Amino acid sequence: MFAVLSRARKALCTAAVVAGAGLVTACDVSTMTDLGASNSGGPRINPNESVRVALLVPQSDSGAASIARDLENAARLAIADLDGVNIDLAVYDTAGSGATAAAQAQRAVDEGAKIILGPLRGEVAVEASKVVADEGVNVLAFSNNPSIAGGNLFVLGPTFENTADRLMQYGRGNGLSSIAILHSEDVPGQFGRNAIQQAASQNGVRVATVQPYPLSVEGVTSTAQSMGDVARNSGADSVFITTDATNAAMPLLLQVMPENGLDPAEFQYVGLTRWDVKPELFAYPGANGAWFALPNQSMQRNFTSRYSAAYGENPHPLAGLAFDGIAAIGALVKQGRGDALTGRALTQSAGFQGTGGVFRLKSDGTNERGLAVATVRNNQMVILDPAPSSFSGAGF
Repeated sequence: MFAVLSRARKALCTAAVVAGAGLVTACDVSTMTDLGASNSGGPRINPNESVRVALLVPQSDSGAASIARDLENAARLAIADLDGVNIDLAVYDTAGSGATAAAQAQRAVDEGAKIILGPLRGEVAVEASKVVADEGVNVLAFSNNPSIAGGNLFVLGPTFENTADRLMQYGRGNGLSSIAILHSEDVPGQFGRNAIQQAASQNGVRVATVQPYPLSVEGVTSTAQSMGDVARNSGADSVFITTDATNAAMPLLLQVMPENGLDPAEFQYVGLTRWDVKPELFAYPGANGAWFALPNQSMQRNFTSRYSAAYGENPHPLAGLAFDGIAAIGALVKQGRGDALTGRALTQSAGFQGTGGVFRLKSDGTNERGLAVATVRNNQMVILDPAPSSFSGAGF
């Protein structure tokens, strides 16, 4: 345990500084807009002719240029898959700036774009969507922030709400009835807490207690040491952890909580983020038997393999969102619909097949993705409940 504490102390000090700087931009108050439910508007098209799609990415942003490149590559890979659909992809540089993105979005529409794919960041996407809203052009942003969604702005990124609901449905069906929520005292932690609370309410699960922890080794350790008593006294039968698997707090939590009364044999551990991205975590006692959700792995591997064959390297984790956007647009155009790019068409209940399996856009501008539920056994990931292949099954 002492080795874990020593390593975590250094990492947490760095992570706290980085997180503090980055979250101001990622979750700026200006992005917390409520544009209402997405309407059915959108431009008419001739599905038998070329359809112009604008891709807005931060090509000249030194911190995101490689992501911009991979997003464009993935979009072009998706276009190559389309049979009988002609997509004219026009790429515009946002430079990572809201003002630039707004100007480029207007330019794209003036030049014939019927729908916009991107921008990358939430606050930038808001500015781009505002300027084209009066022209009825929809924006499919790569953000995963549901608070910006609505009106003509949809988010393609996987959301905490979607993941929390999938895990809560599974948990409810497997005996969970009362949960403890453990979250960090920062914006991602608060968003995760809210998503879990919402999912619990929707699935008839009681929230027994909510425990935040400070962003310090001392704060994490103290909270982890007390969680056994807190969970037991509250009547919780499980603990939902919002912490990202790559965060330095995770090894501490998964080591210290079992050592201090939160026995995984007695309490179900559940992770809101993907723990398989950090398989080293599987060796910690708190990971044994824990649940987390993830996309269809065979489809993700297929996309990665095809991308690597085409471009000589693995794609950025976000690249698949551009592929998904083009796949959705192409599927609708192929149906021969003049209203293919309207909100009504984009939110069709059947959804679309993407790089991680089935997904669909919702009328509030957010999305739902079919996810698998996994656990850890003998330091290996095991799928407990596979990702659905369609939205026609129970629970959807």
